[in-house]
Amino acid sequence: MAKKKKKTCPPLALWLVTFSDLTTLLLTFFVLLLSMSSMDNSLITTVTLTTGDLGLLDKRGSGRASAKERLVAELMDKPWEVLDKKDRIKDLLFPDEILPPDIDRQELDRNLDILAKPDGVALVFTDNLLFDPGSGELSIAGRALIDQLVPLLSLNPAPVNIAGYTDSTEDAPYALSGDRALAVLAYLVQAGIPDRRFSLSAYGAAFPVIDRYGNPLDTAMNRRVEILLKTARPVGGYI
Repeated sequence: MAKKKKKTCPPLALWLVTFSDLTTLLLTFFVLLLSMSSMDNSLITTVTLTTGDLGLLDKRGSGRASAKERLVAELMDKPWEVLDKKDRIKDLLFPDEILPPDIDRQELDRNLDILAKPDGVALVFTDNLLFDPGSGELSIAGRALIDQLVPLLSLNPAPVNIAGYTDSTEDAPYALSGDRALAVLAYLVQAGIPDRRFSLSAYGAAFPVIDRYGNPLDTAMNRRVEILLKTARPVGGYI
């Protein structure tokens, strides 16, 4: 009787082992990329700038942020450090070449203060910089200075409070403080900042910075407009 031939096993598809390992490695790689692409919301808010909407970045540029834009990022991230950077911030926001003819650097430094507050950063202008004596309308010099804040406010989506203050020597202090705050607000809205971001306060002579009224320079510090950028982001972000 003839012996039955043993059936031979087909050769093993060993290449499948290598292919499976490669597929597993690719899957791991893409999962890692996905996990690394999850960015903090505040970082996304800081770096996503739309040049078409804001018109701030030079389309021909190399993508590098300017000194002013880096300043905005610093204000958003660490507003408590502005006390150590007042002079630098003033120089960046108001360089000598844009100062109105009747306002020099010393005049600006005397009449502009930058404060760190619990809810953000405040730019404090005395009436000498923004208004004619007793007037509630922005002066030509005042408009030129407020123009320099438009890029700052455009880059930062935070709410803005504009508060007006006067002193007891002026007529109708509450009405005048409200008129001056409203004049600044209206000018910024006209420049393209959305009105929904603003709130308005008028305090009259209720909160003087300096209580001494013998020195005219002291009195001038009480007649002011404070522009507060609420950079302390609440939970959930700004609406």
